This record gives sequence, structure tokens and C-alpha cells, in this order.
Amino acid sequence: MDSPQGLKRWWRERPVRVQGRRDQGKLPSAGLAPVEVGDQRPGPPRGPAGEGRGGGRVGADRRSVDGAYDRVRAELGPVEILVTSAGIEAFTALLDITPETWDRIIAVNLTGTFTCVQAAVPDMVAAGWGRIVTIASSSAQSGAPNMAHYAASKGGVIALTKALAVELARRSITVNAIAPSLVDTPMARQAEADGDFPGVDVVGPMVPLGRAGTPGDIAAACSFLCSDGGSYITGQVVGVNGGMYI
Repeated sequence: MDSPQGLKRWWRERPVRVQGRRDQGKLPSAGLAPVEVGDQRPGPPRGPAGEGRGGGRVGADRRSVDGAYDRVRAELGPVEILVTSAGIEAFTALLDITPETWDRIIAVNLTGTFTCVQAAVPDMVAAGWGRIVTIASSSAQSGAPNMAHYAASKGGVIALTKALAVELARRSITVNAIAPSLVDTPMARQAEADGDFPGVDVVGPMVPLGRAGTPGDIAAACSFLCSDGGSYITGQVVGVNGGMYI
């Protein structure tokens, strides 16, 4: 893909399914190809304190996923590229995490990823080609206080990514994870407003590159991993983190 026109043709031929929050940004190719978004809107926590910040169980309900995929296939064709970015977070001390909170974090972040991947892979197998990018977190690599449930869910995403990469490699399907650190999103700003961490503008200058990440940073990495340039990369965790975790 040496030219913009070549990139434009490539994306038009590859329907994309992006499962997740709108705050993760748009792939740089948006506008050049159809993109279907299963929305996970950030917002204040629901239910008991610390239950989790975000929307409902996006991706965890197989019937909802199958219905969404049916619409994508009817309008755009088979799903050959999948980015799973739905996620919720919560800041809760270990001894205050309830079984319900634990289950909800795992359901959205880990089970939702698995469900969306499992539903898309048959299209990729049939095509003999596919790209899957999951969104993990640097907290799964370094740990984070008051986020045992969140870090565990994202650690599961990393393990799932590696297992799928090994299983699907012979079918020319690559599977990689992106592990962001601090990214300036509405969910991060909500955590700041809730007093769960010092703030994007406070922590951003502490990042080795001197700023918080942007949704565009994450989208650019996704775009590369889904392109022909990323065809020999699979089973990897790409840290888009400004040097916060090395």
C-alpha cells in the first residue's frame, strides 16, 4: 500500500467491525471504509459505588452480538477485521470488591471480547484472511492499586489474544493486543471528576513523552496492525503508552 489511493481501495474491500466505545477514536481510514460501531458510552457508575464506569454488558450477550453481526453482514459483507474496544473500569479497594462488581467487569472486558471474536472468526476463516485487534491495558502488565478486577480482566484479554494468535495463525488471521496507559478520553475525565485519580492534566506531564495519549494514537496503531504492513505481526502486545511501561 504505497499510495493513498491504494490504501483507500484496500479499506473499501475490507469491512470493519469495531466493537467498543466511541472515545477510542476513529481509524485513520474512517471515511474510506464502512465502520460499524457497537457503542459503549462512558458515564458515571451504575448501581453500588465502585460497580464500574461505563455502559451495559456490551459484547457479553451473544444474542445481541449475533444480531449486530447479522446487520453488518447484510449491509457491508463478511467481517474480516475486528477491533474489540468495549470496556469499563472501576476503582475499588480489594476488600470492597463485591462478587457482582467482579462479574460485571469480567463480563464486559473479557467475556465481551471473547464473544465478539468467536462470532467474527467464521467469516475470516471462510475468507482465508483476517485481522483481530483487542484492547488491553498497561495496568494488566504493571498492576494498579484499587483496580484488581480491571487489571485481571485486561490480563485475561492479553492471554486470550496470545492463545487465539497461535490457534488462528495457519488460517492467515493475525491477533494482536494494544495496551494503552493514560489516554485522554471521556471515561478518564469522568474518573478524574469522581476523584479516582489526580487527573489527565496532572499525570500527563509525568509520562516520559510528556503528554497523555489520544484516541487517535490508539486508532493509528490499530490501523497499522490491520494493514498489510502488519501481516507478519501476531500474538504481540503493543504498548501505546508514551513510555509509561517498558
